[in-house]
Amino acid sequence: MSTVLNLANVRADRLSNGLAVVSERMPHVRSATIGVWVEAGSRHEGSAENGISHFIEHMVFKGTSRRTAEDIAREADSLGGNLDAFTSKELVCFNTKTLDEHLPKAFDILSDMVLTPRFAEDDIEKEKGVVLEEIKMEKDTPEYVVHDLFSSNFWKGHALGRSILGSRTSVKRLSRPMICDFYRRNYVPSSLVVTAAGNLDHDQLMRLAEDTFGKLPPAGRAPLPAPPPPGAALNFKNKRSLEQVHFCLGVPCYELSHEMRYPTYVLNTILGGGMSSRLFQTIREQRGLAYTVASEQSLYRDSGCLSVYAGTSLESIREVLRLVVAEFKALKETAVGAEELRRAKDHLKGAFMLGLESTTSRMSHLARQHIYFNKFVTMDEILAQVEAVTAEDLQKIAREFFQPERIALTVLGRIDGFELGREDLAC
Repeated sequence: MSTVLNLANVRADRLSNGLAVVSERMPHVRSATIGVWVEAGSRHEGSAENGISHFIEHMVFKGTSRRTAEDIAREADSLGGNLDAFTSKELVCFNTKTLDEHLPKAFDILSDMVLTPRFAEDDIEKEKGVVLEEIKMEKDTPEYVVHDLFSSNFWKGHALGRSILGSRTSVKRLSRPMICDFYRRNYVPSSLVVTAAGNLDHDQLMRLAEDTFGKLPPAGRAPLPAPPPPGAALNFKNKRSLEQVHFCLGVPCYELSHEMRYPTYVLNTILGGGMSSRLFQTIREQRGLAYTVASEQSLYRDSGCLSVYAGTSLESIREVLRLVVAEFKALKETAVGAEELRRAKDHLKGAFMLGLESTTSRMSHLARQHIYFNKFVTMDEILAQVEAVTAEDLQKIAREFFQPERIALTVLGRIDGFELGREDLAC
């Protein structure tokens, strides 16, 4: 093992097989959260494997060589903590939060799940039913559906555009050999990161990792698929069962590690990132045209998208879209005023700080810093980066991305032939 970082309460090491271990000691709490991260999410899947990362996330809870699914649940509950997992486009995370005194036992449960899942045939078939119901549940949520449709067109033909859950067809055809093959290719030391935060000792964490993950033989990770070219299609899908019309409108944006990411965070905050944002105030508060309207960023290792979502009536959608595009134009043509910039910075800084108050959020922060930046950025450095953002930075970003020919739009609902053209998105 070799130490690669020792910064205040944050320490990072690697086992001899290449697996990274990062921790932050928080002596003022009595809990600890451990996460095992896999740098292989849905964008690492082939088209025939769509949904397999998420499916493996489910299967890890179904039993190991040492524990049944019931054993896992009972042992986790007996520690008074919680056991959880999630899959994203680029990552899978298995995590547990427990009292600090139970950290060795919690680590044993978590490492056993990740390292020795059974992948039993009968469990696979039963879990297919669970995931298919999850897909149905999402399909009944129009906000999810419109985002899914938007992504599939924005990243057309690329794994980033495919659903994390997979489709009914792809999930049904998953087999044990497919699952085991994907697991063997991606659950390797070079793609695994163990992070922990709380009242813990890093040296103890290293010993626990060495005793479990240290047994994995070194292996290279699967290459990252090529960056996707963003699309700018206009798509209109009729769904008469919906009462509202939902839309997602977006433009390309910087990747997650880009030097202009902090100005982009501020721009998103001003555009639609809170109750005082321009879109919320104009569309909801002043005009009463929508209950939900917001902008958001979807940032990845090599790509990004800045999008706006809203749900409104068929009678109002054209006006809502006009108001969104008008804000794009205003951000391009007029520099943001000092008071609005100050408010956005303060909002963003507060969100960053409040979001890092729990051991779970600290654990996640460590992982993303390591995975995407290969270094740990302190909170003071983050706040300084936000504070350094200028109105000129925001205008530069707006002029680069808010171009009519770069805008993608997906509209879903009882639209009765509603359409608009590229000229309607002039900004």
